[in-house]
Amino acid sequence: MSALHLSRPLLNAEQVWLASSHGLPNDRWLARMLASQRFGHSALPDGLGLAPADFEVLLQRHFPGLGQAPGTALAAASHRRDDCQALEQLLLSQRAGNDPSETWMASILAHGCLGGDHLWYDLGLWSRDDLSALLASNFPALAEQNRFNMKWKKFLYRLLCAGRYCRSPSCQDCIEFSECFGPES
Repeated sequence: MSALHLSRPLLNAEQVWLASSHGLPNDRWLARMLASQRFGHSALPDGLGLAPADFEVLLQRHFPGLGQAPGTALAAASHRRDDCQALEQLLLSQRAGNDPSETWMASILAHGCLGGDHLWYDLGLWSRDDLSALLASNFPALAEQNRFNMKWKKFLYRLLCAGRYCRSPSCQDCIEFSECFGPES
């Protein structure tokens, strides 16, 4: 899967979100995630994985004209809460520091990593290019480290595992190299 099929209702839903925004950093990505979630193209739980109070502040800041987001009633995977917290801390340590929404984006990305598909799809984005641009904008130092085009979810877990028991000795010599690197399929 290299990109999401963009139906007219999905595009319209994104435009509704964007019409109520003020052009802040991350408005486009958040609108895309919320629209996709409404149509079942996301693994994120209600509130994009944020605490209810944080999600309300996010909505008021980025989409003051809309109010509540239509949810999908997915629950966060509680048995992977430690993974989520560790990924969030990793992302926070690499944030650009340009906008408060980077903190929310770290939590949203960490929750997206709990899904079972490509990270861009689990987040409700429309392509890997969307995810790469989001990461470059919010976490530029981290994005620059992915010089070999490793799939983002695998890359984040690899960074998380660096220096621990799960470190791989040499990716170039691994028989599963094509599973981790190269274009999404």
